[in-house]
Amino acid sequence: MHERTTKRRGFLAAGLALGGATLVSRGAAAADAAAASAPAALTTAPTSQAGASPRLTFHAVDIFSGATGPGLRLELSRFEGGAFKLLKTVDAVAGGRTAEPLLIGEAYLPGRYEVLMHVGDYFERLGSKLPQPAFLSKVPLRIVIHNISQRVHLPVLFSPWGYSFYRGS
Repeated sequence: MHERTTKRRGFLAAGLALGGATLVSRGAAAADAAAASAPAALTTAPTSQAGASPRLTFHAVDIFSGATGPGLRLELSRFEGGAFKLLKTVDAVAGGRTAEPLLIGEAYLPGRYEVLMHVGDYFERLGSKLPQPAFLSKVPLRIVIHNISQRVHLPVLFSPWGYSFYRGS
């Protein structure tokens, strides 16, 4: 009986090892195939989208509520003379975007900018039950526009506890 149990355990161990090796090699082959078919990184930013002129645009997504961020107050400032100077204050509309681009035309200049998001006020207006004081109240997003022939889009995911943004196109 002891010999039969030992043989079964040996068979089980061999089967697991063989199955595991097969899975590992399939996973490695799949990863290699995915890497080979991955798109190449962009070397330059897109200059326009569907005929749209270069501009700075914004899109807010509230990941706490699972919706876009209409009503989110935004303050756009430009760094001049050693300090950020307010250019405009706008509220995001339905869909979490601003009604007009933040910068466009002659106002779209190279430089350092800040978009200040009033997330604390936004969640307070929604009636979200959150600890007080809020973990985040105003969130500054600081960017640099180098080339005014390129469109810059700022998609932002935010919640009462964190945010993430990146340069879109």
